[in-house]
Amino acid sequence: MKREGVTYEIHHIGIPTSEIRPGERYAASVDMYTTDDLTGPLPIQWHRFGPNCKLAEPMRSEPHVAYKVDNLEAAIAGHVVILGPYEPLDDFRVAVIDNGGMPIELIETNLTNAEIWNRAGDGAKSQLYR
Repeated sequence: MKREGVTYEIHHIGIPTSEIRPGERYAASVDMYTTDDLTGPLPIQWHRFGPNCKLAEPMRSEPHVAYKVDNLEAAIAGHVVILGPYEPLDDFRVAVIDNGGMPIELIETNLTNAEIWNRAGDGAKSQLYR
């Protein structure tokens, strides 16, 4: 999909959970656990938040849709940014906007999806999960 000069490609859905899931990885900087489910047609990231999580609402309580974009700065222009931009994985920039109360994650990267999911699970290439 192309909108206002930016190309959007759906990447994953993030869902808050209170359930401990096998394979969780921990991000101490934000007190959050993440589990990737790549078994279906659309990847799901389950996010469980610790008591000291400082991520803004609605990140902790609402599901989010994530899109890969070809121009992160243009994609966030004119929106309320609730997280970022920052680089949770090497060569992978992210910002989250508030879209009418729903968080929307926007990702700018030249990595393939296979490289993204491999780096997400590899602490050496993931600033967030180091």
